[in-house]
Amino acid sequence: MALFLVIGVVGLAVIAVSLVLGDLAEGVLPGLDADWFSTEVLGAFVSALGFGGAIALQAGLAEGPAALVGVAAGVVFGAGAAGLTRLVRGGATDDVPAADDVVGREGRVLSAVPDAGFGAVEVWVGGHTLRFNARADLPLESGTRVHVTGVLSPTAVTVSPLWAGP
Repeated sequence: MALFLVIGVVGLAVIAVSLVLGDLAEGVLPGLDADWFSTEVLGAFVSALGFGGAIALQAGLAEGPAALVGVAAGVVFGAGAAGLTRLVRGGATDDVPAADDVVGREGRVLSAVPDAGFGAVEVWVGGHTLRFNARADLPLESGTRVHVTGVLSPTAVTVSPLWAGP
């Protein structure tokens, strides 16, 4: 059982190293897809193999069947790590939010919006804080929560105050 536990700890160490240093296996085998053969996948496989084998031994299986259970657990966890790696690597976007993306969003007045002029608002879109010049049908004080109703230009929007309720 000690051997399986050592294998499991080595797998966890590989995962920890990959979190700190990044993918060490990248480019080692040029023909393999980086999502299916990466340090994270290798660490998950080795860790699950070790701990799965130890659990199987503890459950009363002999060493051979316990090793097979460990390999099966390693394949399952390795595939899961590959799927998560693909999700994380493919989830980023280089798109920068634009003025058209803020219509219908909530924001806050930064500098007062006068009756016949522009003020400034900030609007939150996808984790980004965007600032725009703003025009409204009625004067708005600084700090007022607003709803973006339209786009005047790439740097200016129209807003209306959020309804506060009864």
